[in-house]
Amino acid sequence: MSDAAAWDARYRALPGMFGTRPNEYLRSQAWRLAPGARALALGDGEGRNGVWLAEQGLIVTSLDWSRVGLAHARALAEARGVALTFIEADATRWDYPDSAFELVAWIFLHLPPADRRLVAAGACRALAPGGLLVLEGFTPAPAGRRAGGPQDPALLWSRTAVEECFPALEVLELLEGTVLLDEGPKHQGRAEVVRALLRRPA
Repeated sequence: MSDAAAWDARYRALPGMFGTRPNEYLRSQAWRLAPGARALALGDGEGRNGVWLAEQGLIVTSLDWSRVGLAHARALAEARGVALTFIEADATRWDYPDSAFELVAWIFLHLPPADRRLVAAGACRALAPGGLLVLEGFTPAPAGRRAGGPQDPALLWSRTAVEECFPALEVLELLEGTVLLDEGPKHQGRAEVVRALLRRPA
């Protein structure tokens, strides 16, 4: 079973596993978002972040490799009365357009290190000058302190990993620590995360 097929099965078994509300860190950046700006939601799954960005007036591309997840995202967008562009693609193989987005949302997208670097390079290329990248990911944590996320430590983030993946971006914020997640049944409780707000130089 491919990873895309595995995620299809997960979304079928537990629709709304991460809820329908946007990620809290992304939501906290609302004041920075300009209506009409172009946004890319990477690994957007069932669309909670992409749909919220569209509700803020952004022109949103929602990318994920799960056909089932994207079907749920389309239904959520229709229910909320917003339009998005949905793309079914592997984030490591997508042809990232140059300078096409003022915002890239990278929320709980966990990849092996080599794939992470590939997607990071694509995301940086896709950012327009002055554009922002908002990232949140799980970091290594003691037992019982990760409210979801991968078990393979190679897939986890760290402050150092962020710095290594995005050396050309300006760091506006880079935080590592404990947060309380309330994002659907799969993201509940205290968790160790890294949160980053990065900008492509103008």
